[in-house]
Amino acid sequence: MKTFKVMAALLSYPEADMIAALPELESALLREGALTGGELDGVRQLMREMVGEDLLDLQERYVGLFDRSRGLSLHLFEHVHGDSRDRGTAMIELAGLYRQRGLMIARAELPDYLPLFLEYLSHLDREEARSTLGDVAHILAPIRQRLAKRGSSYGSAIAALLRLAEYIPASDDALANEEPDDTPEAIDRVWEEAAVTFGGPDAAAEAAQPCTRAAAMVERMNAR
Repeated sequence: MKTFKVMAALLSYPEADMIAALPELESALLREGALTGGELDGVRQLMREMVGEDLLDLQERYVGLFDRSRGLSLHLFEHVHGDSRDRGTAMIELAGLYRQRGLMIARAELPDYLPLFLEYLSHLDREEARSTLGDVAHILAPIRQRLAKRGSSYGSAIAALLRLAEYIPASDDALANEEPDDTPEAIDRVWEEAAVTFGGPDAAAEAAQPCTRAAAMVERMNAR
């Protein structure tokens, strides 16, 4: 699905060549028709904002969102494993899946970076791609909610991915009282933690098990 390649570009660090290609990317979305209604409108709004904003400002906004807030990190396994050794094992397995499709990481980026994962999905057939995306939907849902709380149009891109995964998120009320994690004090606290988990006690207990959600996802993809 070319839609996944388009979403990978939109969620990557903004570069001038990507901004110049936005009309072509929008045309690809419209031709494929995988996104419709509000999800498509939201993605197109993000594109319009990118065109209308100075590139340096756009890059600064991207870094401020995704690099300074651990809760908004686009590195998928970080949300399950944190910086533990298990994350490294899961990334090695994920990189192996990429290689099976003839895909190699050409730059210094981690395999669990969401745009790389979406590029991988674009090489799968439609149903397999949707199913595999569904394996990480529980990670994407809180990211979308946090972006919505910040009024960021990037939330529309994540919402579109959840729509493609046919995932119905829980109410945004689940994170209504969550404090921002991008203040200096919060950053110090968060990066001292061994791992980040979402949800209630059950989610924390699951993350403590030897086989976590991320590992299970890789195992399911390997089984395919």
